[in-house]
Amino acid sequence: MQDEYRTVAHAGVHETEVNRSRFLCALAPAATEQEAQAFIATVRKEHADATHNCWAYVIGADASVQKASDDGEPGGTAGVPMLQMLLCRDMRYVVAVVTRYYGGVKLGAGGLIRAYGGAVGEALDTLGTRTRRRYRLATITVDHQRAGKLENDLRTTGREVRDVRYGEAVTIEIALPDADVDAARAWLADATAGTARFDLGGEAYGDA
Repeated sequence: MQDEYRTVAHAGVHETEVNRSRFLCALAPAATEQEAQAFIATVRKEHADATHNCWAYVIGADASVQKASDDGEPGGTAGVPMLQMLLCRDMRYVVAVVTRYYGGVKLGAGGLIRAYGGAVGEALDTLGTRTRRRYRLATITVDHQRAGKLENDLRTTGREVRDVRYGEAVTIEIALPDADVDAARAWLADATAGTARFDLGGEAYGDA
């Protein structure tokens, strides 16, 4: 797994104008290829009267799925530069649709490449991005008497508490950077006089 990746902070639209053509770049996070395709379909429907609705998306923390479409623009002048902009910004789990309303002036291949790639870059700058980092999941099992203080101490020491479940004992699920696992285990033993259990789980991504 990748240690970290970036994605768009939230869905949104940013508009630019190049030689009287309007370029509207719609960006959205997409957890799956199906989500990306559904977003593209929504934008296409909203802008059915546009000259072109070109798109690109990158799915997977390792960018395992990369797809793009020129939607009628000359081959390689729209979808590919959009995709390249997403990749050069280290964007993952993201979909971009650039809607063009033709303004009467032909841009040429170079102009189109700059316009489509630039629309995505400007939209990323405007809407903002966030970094997602790989964490190890761990489960702490502790008695009820110590649970409240322990949960509070975990939060105040900056460790991410993802879930708390109450049963015969209290189970607290936390997320840790790999480098913090040993220190957290030692801290827990000290904080609970060795009475809490610490079990390492799988891996997940969370906001850095």
